[in-house]
Amino acid sequence: MPKDAVPRECSIADTLELVGERWSLLAVRELSHGVRRFDQIVRNTGAPRDILTSRLRKLEANRIVRRERYSDHPARYEYHLTPAGVELCDVLLVLMRWGDRHLHPDDPPVRWRHSCGHTLSPLVVCRHCGNEARLGAHSPTGRGARAF
Repeated sequence: MPKDAVPRECSIADTLELVGERWSLLAVRELSHGVRRFDQIVRNTGAPRDILTSRLRKLEANRIVRRERYSDHPARYEYHLTPAGVELCDVLLVLMRWGDRHLHPDDPPVRWRHSCGHTLSPLVVCRHCGNEARLGAHSPTGRGARAF
């Protein structure tokens, strides 16, 4: 980092420090689909076992996932999303939407159906007014407030 750099303080940077590695978010994706066991997560993500172990431990230490023992001999565990992990799945929906639009515009790898019957098209909106939320269109407030 250059000497004169003054990194912007923001929750995006803090979140990426926690889950910004590819295998972390793919593990969360698998858990959101009900995949609980380590070997299944490895198979469905293609993650190297040692790296996935490290990522799951970090997610557990930060209360994104929790482990539950399902076998004593040998000790084996299942992984589950915590409420914070479930909330992180909203990020995955938006990443999926972006990838479908910009990486696979003609043929998305998976088409999800929403309960309304239409193809799922996630959108981030303000909880208070219901309008679409986009960075750059809003004024930040609070500690370290700066416009994007």
